[in-house]
Amino acid sequence: MTSYTIVLTFIVALGGLLYGFDTAVISGTLNYIQPYFGLSEAGLGWTVSSLLFGSLAGVYLAGVIGQRWGRKPSMSAASLIFILSALLSALSVNLWMFVSARIIGGVAVGIVSTLAPVYIAEVAPTRYRGMLVSFNQLAIVIGILIAFFTNYFLVDTGENNWRWMLSVMAAPSILLFLALFFVPESPRWLVEHGYREQAIAVLKRNLHASDVTREVAEIEDSFRVKEEVSYRELMSAPNRKVLLIAFVLCIFQQITGINTIMYYAPKIFAMNGYSGDIALLQTVVIGVLNLVSTIVAILIVDKVGRKPLLLLGSLGMGLSLLALSVLYRLGLQGGTGVLAAILCYISFFSLSLGPVIWVVASEIFPNRIRSKGMSAAMTGMYAANILVTVSFPVMLTRLNGATTFFIFFLVCICCFLYVLKYIPETKGKSLEELERLLKK
Repeated sequence: MTSYTIVLTFIVALGGLLYGFDTAVISGTLNYIQPYFGLSEAGLGWTVSSLLFGSLAGVYLAGVIGQRWGRKPSMSAASLIFILSALLSALSVNLWMFVSARIIGGVAVGIVSTLAPVYIAEVAPTRYRGMLVSFNQLAIVIGILIAFFTNYFLVDTGENNWRWMLSVMAAPSILLFLALFFVPESPRWLVEHGYREQAIAVLKRNLHASDVTREVAEIEDSFRVKEEVSYRELMSAPNRKVLLIAFVLCIFQQITGINTIMYYAPKIFAMNGYSGDIALLQTVVIGVLNLVSTIVAILIVDKVGRKPLLLLGSLGMGLSLLALSVLYRLGLQGGTGVLAAILCYISFFSLSLGPVIWVVASEIFPNRIRSKGMSAAMTGMYAANILVTVSFPVMLTRLNGATTFFIFFLVCICCFLYVLKYIPETKGKSLEELERLLKK
């Protein structure tokens, strides 16, 4: 692995940082935008999820423009959309303007969350691909942590504090746009579109010289069929297996309840009797633990493997949610036990489903369908995210916390059983090797 590969990974992972920031920053604004816009609990759920509706459009666009224009230009366009969204959401004077700005930002989220891990997987050496793709998740949790920190530090800036919280996103968006000028196009996209010499130049800076000829030959072999892939072709028999694996895993990442914590943690803590600034401080603790656990996952994913981490994580998350359900059932939600259970849940998620699902989803698709395959899988993820985000405030008030978290516990157990039965191990295999293996 060369230093050049690491630099490319860091730059492209800025897209993940923006994704994490944009999805998490809303948590600190909830207690301020709800009275400002006069939102009910159901209205709050729909407002928070507005970003995700834009993301559904974004992941579709990512599959189309990522295939036709390339990974790099598509991510550059997304960074400009992020800037526009940050400014419009901070300047919103009514709910329609706010929701529209968040939907626009969601389009950018969908594009970068789809193409950033794809790009990293396509430039990474096989031996380090799991670790490097996991840097995308690391960037996401850094973005979440930055959002939690800025929310906490801006909470006392007056009645317009939520506007300042949202406007901060413009700074890293500008940084990503400028940094992408120094990033080459993905070598696999270059080969597919006939730019063989440019692809070789990129691979020479990412691989040992002796590996480049073999790598180019394998990539060219994977593109023997020249016709542009359609979304209908994704459902054909040769591709259905990998699409189902990625699609179901992306759905499980969301319906195991992660964004009930990331979006609504301050609201959960406020409902349990904590003041606004203490509730935001507790989300900072969550963000720090999220970061630490993700770093651990990055260091071990290529050693331990993808499947063992997914099994460990889904089981640990389930037990943490069961503990949370019991605490609510016993009426102990105002104590430190709730925070401890949430921290355990976050640790297991960040060690497993958080980073590892990005790795598996980005590496199992054949070269020819990777962009659109990842787009289809991400569509499932955002649809599931919308379902959880919209329903959680209502579930928490109508079903109570004990029942709500017990439902998420059952989902985690289903995830454990699915991984155990259906998910193959992918560590240590090139993208082309995986393509041949998963066709069997």
